[in-house]
Amino acid sequence: MTQISRDDVAKLAALSSLQLDDAEVEHLQADLQAILGYVEQLDELDTSDVAPSYQVTGLTNVLREDSVQQGEVAPVSLVNLAAETKDNQVKVPKVI
Repeated sequence: MTQISRDDVAKLAALSSLQLDDAEVEHLQADLQAILGYVEQLDELDTSDVAPSYQVTGLTNVLREDSVQQGEVAPVSLVNLAAETKDNQVKVPKVI
């Protein structure tokens, strides 16, 4: 079983920007050892005959054809609604 030291917990806390007191370090040390113990149990399973499962819900992507649809309003009439236009384009203030 993998042993987690107090230094390991302190390093993880520092990497996570957490400030832990001594009681919290001891509690997390025990929790992390239990988690790693469980993962070690999973390593003992023989998964050589198990196919990888990438999607367990049966959902699939819904795709549609990418096509241009004509709007109800002509683009030229929308450009004409702008406060200022130039060469059939909307004129906007310069932004740097």
